[in-house]
Amino acid sequence: MNKKLAILLSAVLMLVSLFPMGIAETAYQGTGPGYGGELKVEVVMEGETIKDILLLENRESSPVVKRAFPAIRDRILEAQTPVVDSVSAATFTSYGVKSAVANALREAGKEVEKITFDTKGPEKEPVTLEPVKTDIVIIGGGPAGLTAAIAAKEAGVENVIVIEKLGIISGNGKFDMNCFDVINSKAQKDAGMDYTKEMFIESKQNAGETPERLQAWAEGANEQDAWLRSFGVELNHCMGGTVHMAEVDAYAGEEIQDGMEARVRELNVDIRTDTKGYDFVFDGDKVVGVKVQHLNESYDILADAVILATGGFSANKELLAKYAPGAEIVATSNQMGATGDFVPLFEKYDYQIKNMDVLIVFKQIIKHRRDLTGAGDGFIFVNENGERFADESSSGLGLAHKILEQKKVFYIYDQALYDSSYRLVKHNKLGYHTKADTLEELAAALKIDAENLKASVDGYNKGVAGEAPDPFREKSFTRPFAAEGPYYGVQIESAIHMTKGGVVTDAKARVLNKDNQVVEGLYAAGEVTWISGAYSAAMVFGRIAGQEAAAVVLQK
Repeated sequence: MNKKLAILLSAVLMLVSLFPMGIAETAYQGTGPGYGGELKVEVVMEGETIKDILLLENRESSPVVKRAFPAIRDRILEAQTPVVDSVSAATFTSYGVKSAVANALREAGKEVEKITFDTKGPEKEPVTLEPVKTDIVIIGGGPAGLTAAIAAKEAGVENVIVIEKLGIISGNGKFDMNCFDVINSKAQKDAGMDYTKEMFIESKQNAGETPERLQAWAEGANEQDAWLRSFGVELNHCMGGTVHMAEVDAYAGEEIQDGMEARVRELNVDIRTDTKGYDFVFDGDKVVGVKVQHLNESYDILADAVILATGGFSANKELLAKYAPGAEIVATSNQMGATGDFVPLFEKYDYQIKNMDVLIVFKQIIKHRRDLTGAGDGFIFVNENGERFADESSSGLGLAHKILEQKKVFYIYDQALYDSSYRLVKHNKLGYHTKADTLEELAAALKIDAENLKASVDGYNKGVAGEAPDPFREKSFTRPFAAEGPYYGVQIESAIHMTKGGVVTDAKARVLNKDNQVVEGLYAAGEVTWISGAYSAAMVFGRIAGQEAAAVVLQK
């Protein structure tokens, strides 16, 4: 080898050593059992390193998977193993993703321990951190909490922290089909409807509100559509009256919560998930913060104002048994975080609570899922013998208990009812309901007695026609079953959808004690309060809480 060639080769080797060629990326696929069925992921490897995880296929609930997958993906990438904690409020989805990633890694020739539903990451020693100081701290990342955060930031408050005990935010609101009690909306105006504040107040005279709170609610409902549209949230379909969806084929909840989450990120709100508030911090009687637990870390968040937005207690059987006996044996359609964590503190600190026995019971949810299902006129409930057993027009705990007394209960309906409800259309497209051309075929698919099912439909139709008294209803529904199919069915149960009792607040969302005095520094909104409304009212009083707390902060 001549001298020049040797020098050139040496230079090339030096460059290679300084700038080594990158390791090629290789992708492996794996499947796992999700909440809605099998899901598939692709794991991108660079040598021994997990570089990325892609979700290829899934049948998970959209409001859950879009929030949970990024969180569980980040945990796996950070740990470089699927042996990590699941994302709370998305445990089934987390289990599916972890299992799928483990299977993909095995395809890559890696040894991975068996993933079970209880698989967790390594335990960490508990630590106590120094207090954190902020202007406003909001406990709960559901509709009321996010609304309060946006309102406070829009009012000019610089430092706002939202803590959420679950691994994903937006509460049960992200699942809601409808947003009730919205007035003065663009959709109403486009439909030629003029729904005024005065009409709203008149409609809520028996709702149990104080005149001051009712006035505040009406004013907030009157502004709500314009406020949501100010950051891109559009409720373009008015179903009649004050009931709105995003579109004729799109749920309101997903549109609203996606938009609010985007808005809090835009406003740089400090969102802390997996962070549970468990007690207040006091200066005398004034609330000046909250004690929190984040995984293995405990610390205080000190603030000039504290806003409580933790939701109700539909998922706490002990509290249900205490305040609404009989409700504790009924399922819930609310989120797993609706456990009323602060209710014992209201009692401990002599805060006023009210309406604790008032519940919203949804008569039918899909058995083995939390999805509200069903629609209005023209259906029957039958047991596995194909027999009706209750007045389907009834509701509440009485109907819920009758359904529980049966081994299995099915919601049966026809094409006309299907055509009237987007919820039914959606659930059939997702494969949650069963469709058949005849009642006999439907009975076979659902494994119920065909002759009894036909007799039940026939008896219902005779009641509607006035040919014979309905054995279960004093007044039958007005629409009969169609003489020809298709027909539809799904196994159902009743569920506690919402608790309506909680801590008492005034028109400015300030918490009141048992002496009817304002608790300084503490505000509350949403289902944690004695709320007469629901989703929309949580946002209205969340916004009031954020604005009122901001006014205190900005006056300092």
